[in-house]
Amino acid sequence: MPTNEILAVLLIVSFVALLFAGVRVAYAIAAAGFVFGFLGFGTTLFNLLPARIYGVATNYTLLAVPLFVFMGVLLEKSRIAEDMLDVMGHLAGRLPGGMGIAIILVGVMMGAATGIVGATVVTLGLIALPTLLKRGYHPGLASGAICASGTLGQIIPPSLILILLADLMQESVGTLFAAALMPGLMLAGLYVIYLLVLGQIKPSLSPPLSEEELNSLSRGQLLVEVFRGVLPPLALVFAVLGSIIGGVAAPTEAASMGAFGAILIAALARKLSLRVLQETMRETLKTTAMILFIIMAAQVFSLAFRGLSGEDLIAEFMALVPGGVWGTIIFLMVLLFILGFFLEWIEISYIVLPLLLPFFQQAGVDMVWLATLICMNLQTSFLTPPFGWALFFLKGVAPPEVKTLEIYKGVIPFIGVQIVGLGLLMLFPDIATWLPRSIGWLK
Repeated sequence: MPTNEILAVLLIVSFVALLFAGVRVAYAIAAAGFVFGFLGFGTTLFNLLPARIYGVATNYTLLAVPLFVFMGVLLEKSRIAEDMLDVMGHLAGRLPGGMGIAIILVGVMMGAATGIVGATVVTLGLIALPTLLKRGYHPGLASGAICASGTLGQIIPPSLILILLADLMQESVGTLFAAALMPGLMLAGLYVIYLLVLGQIKPSLSPPLSEEELNSLSRGQLLVEVFRGVLPPLALVFAVLGSIIGGVAAPTEAASMGAFGAILIAALARKLSLRVLQETMRETLKTTAMILFIIMAAQVFSLAFRGLSGEDLIAEFMALVPGGVWGTIIFLMVLLFILGFFLEWIEISYIVLPLLLPFFQQAGVDMVWLATLICMNLQTSFLTPPFGWALFFLKGVAPPEVKTLEIYKGVIPFIGVQIVGLGLLMLFPDIATWLPRSIGWLK
């Protein structure tokens, strides 16, 4: 009979093989866990499984997931994001690169509203890409700005990955939200600086709006549009995040307030209809079911891997990585960056991270800072050719004249900006820890 350690290695290998064979992630991870757990322990190991799955199903924190998804999807389906982009474009349109900056700012607000990369990229791709091309933007630059802006939802709260990491790391959701806020805004600021500099160096790539278009709205009309199209969703985001970070409301309570607020905003904007509500609920159900199904399937894998002494193997392997704790952190960042080419963030969160996090917890690494690094890292991997998910999302909705190669070339500078942001966060942990420490979430 093979030893438990060999079975633990075969467990991981079989899961990867099933993935490359085209088996869906939830089925692959559960099948590998059941087979090798049974080979190691028979049926006794899985006596704990019902309690594990029940724990997921009754986890109060995870109740925030469908509510935040509902809030974001409703703002997308009701086309409120379209109004925001139009108004922000007029506000920044006099600058070379101004429309690109508007897209980044809308991406920040949509990221704070949805937390779903695919929804944001597709929405901005449908709304903004044809408009940018019509206004003379280079296809690569326009594509890169949309993809980069869309991925901000990975790190800007209330990102879904932050909610799941809080559950994995046994940290407060409010603490992780507070820790991720400044790095997310820093990254958006770096994007804006890049677009401003590029607009000054090569204005032909991102020309300003024409005088005719700028004068299509008077100052009074523009002010009305700001109050009507930008301030309500912005106020909703601040109310939701502020109530969580300030400790006024639990994440689930704030998420329910956000879902109700999104309904109210859509209704006041006269964009709430039965069709929009049905589409929102259907999309919310699909997304939530996918997330929870993978989490439950991951319990099988986790139970088998721990029972087969897989955690000891990981600890021994990480001890071999040169450079001490910093070496293992860099190794984790490189590993997550590569895995992001092939796996969705939810799969990485509930398959890979549970294997590695115990080592960092025992090594005394600040888990709040590490969670923020993980979020920004996974965000970077969404952009990387040839497998970055954001690229696929955009290509699916881009006009035919925008070639895949142009999208790939367009995101490369933004990947460089993200790596700079990740490096700054690694060198200066206070970017992440200052806010939660200032408000008393961290000691």
